[in-house]
Amino acid sequence: MIDMLAASLGVNSSDPTFWMPLVFMGLLFLLIAGGVVLDGFDLGVGMLLPLAPAEERGRMMSLLSPWRDANEFWPLLGIGLFASAFPMAWGAVFGKLYGPLALMALGLALRSVSFEFRIRARSELKPRWVLGFWLGSVATAFAQGLILGRFATGYQTAAGYGWFAVLMGFCAVAAYALLGAAWLVMRVDGELQRRAARWGRAAIRWTAVGMVATSAMLGLANAGIFYKWSNPSGLVVAAVVWGLMLLCFSNVEMRLSRIPGRAEQHSWLPFVLCVVLYWLMLAGLAYSLFPYLILDDMTLWDGTASIGSMRLVLAGAVIGAPVVVVFNLLAYRSVFGKERRAG
Repeated sequence: MIDMLAASLGVNSSDPTFWMPLVFMGLLFLLIAGGVVLDGFDLGVGMLLPLAPAEERGRMMSLLSPWRDANEFWPLLGIGLFASAFPMAWGAVFGKLYGPLALMALGLALRSVSFEFRIRARSELKPRWVLGFWLGSVATAFAQGLILGRFATGYQTAAGYGWFAVLMGFCAVAAYALLGAAWLVMRVDGELQRRAARWGRAAIRWTAVGMVATSAMLGLANAGIFYKWSNPSGLVVAAVVWGLMLLCFSNVEMRLSRIPGRAEQHSWLPFVLCVVLYWLMLAGLAYSLFPYLILDDMTLWDGTASIGSMRLVLAGAVIGAPVVVVFNLLAYRSVFGKERRAG
């Protein structure tokens, strides 16, 4: 398959002009997958703050402290890698997404500022910064849903497609809330854990709606994607993927419904199943779009930088990747553990 793809471009599969864009796209996919999960539980906890009792909100934000700096790293590195590896696509893609990207940037900035200012603020001002952190979390998640909706519709601008992107915005908020709730179930005990289980069960249905709607829209908006999934081999892959996703959804629902109880012994499982669920969705999206950066218009190879520039960026990635891996292993080493309460 790789050789056929290379031949269709008039190059050999061992030619750097062919395989380097694939390497960068693989790195970009890993950054997106890491960001969705590791920054996702941060967003989810932030959006759940107003549902928690006032005395628990500070505790919930404190739980995020060890990973706040690491979480901010994912979207910035992803955007930087995309801009350096695919400069020809930068203007075309980001020009179609300037609204959602601006909203996401504002949300990220508000989250960071609110988190730091709450730590230093007087007691009577802390609720304002908690509200700011919540608002920034909602804006960031909603913007990412808008981006997903624009991707799924091939950036079409008719009114119906715009409303679909808005629906995806709300579903993304629900998906991150589910991830944050599952993370809290894993991290805490007692009343807050029970509340988090209820929040997760409320969010899981809208998460499922978003995933089904995205899959349906990908096929309806583009005949090529519809054919890719509807041919015999594609149908087998689709059946396996949807079977695994249904299994994850049902298990998350059952596990959360049994908190507290025997399921509490495996309180980490809903979070892990959510991670698998979101990675399956991202893999399906990547398979649907490949090899295009803009459907039916610009492929990976159309949008790449010169071979010299890609070699320079790849050299930096080879040097920086071990540092990034070590940093994240240290930063996230206790992300699955139970909270250690003082006293």
